[in-house]
Amino acid sequence: MNNPLDLVDVTSDLVSVEWLQKHYNASNLILLDGTINKVISSAAIRIPNARYFDIKQKFSDIAAPFPSTLPSKSQFESEAQGLGIYNDSVIIVYDDKGIYSSARVWWLFKVFGFKNVAVLDGGLPQWQLKGFQVENYNEDCYDKGDFIAGFQPQLMTDFKGLQEYITEEDTLIVDARSKDRFMCKVDEPREGLRRGTIPNSKNLPYTTLFNGYIMKPKKELLKIFNTLVANETQIVFSCGSGITACILALGATLCNYNNLIVYDGSWTEYGSLTP
Repeated sequence: MNNPLDLVDVTSDLVSVEWLQKHYNASNLILLDGTINKVISSAAIRIPNARYFDIKQKFSDIAAPFPSTLPSKSQFESEAQGLGIYNDSVIIVYDDKGIYSSARVWWLFKVFGFKNVAVLDGGLPQWQLKGFQVENYNEDCYDKGDFIAGFQPQLMTDFKGLQEYITEEDTLIVDARSKDRFMCKVDEPREGLRRGTIPNSKNLPYTTLFNGYIMKPKKELLKIFNTLVANETQIVFSCGSGITACILALGATLCNYNNLIVYDGSWTEYGSLTP
């Protein structure tokens, strides 16, 4: 049985590297590396004892036609248990870019009913900037956790659901892609995918939310979102393939917005299924 003094809790969806350094040894804390397509070898570095959360191969539906598609409840539950995650765990997730794919991991846990999860502000780059310890990856094995998923379908939408959101006056659709991609001035990085924009959507490049590697203060985030949100009561976030849309969802959550939804297929799906 854990000593209560060894336990930690999270009260925010974003924690600093200083917070992690302070609470690193908490017995209920699990650190996840959510870097996309990371080659795990003895040459790869991590924050000590981080467990690799493989978005592409283990926490996506790899049989789906579009990348990073939401996995099934049973798949997510099984893979999370394999990482040694328990229902009473506290999860901190980071990636090697600052805040990028870590926001997707955070959102996936929300979608599957887990609330004790936060993103590490600035991720691995900020951790290293502060001079905190890193190590090389080892082949780790974990005791199977007892994590039980509880699917929250209202947090995700698909192509069919988006058709309804496009026409609803109380819904704002926000696109996290760069301005040039949103304005169709440059090609999409996915080969064969046409340029375009979801009807009635507005643009907020995800990079707008950062100062360097870390999130801007709440006061600045509120100013950014207030330039977009008028009288809408729910916000749908989109991007290229459902990854950076989750960064906007994180920013909006920090600003206490409610009724937030991520369009899972994002422009990759929408641009493929519409003429």
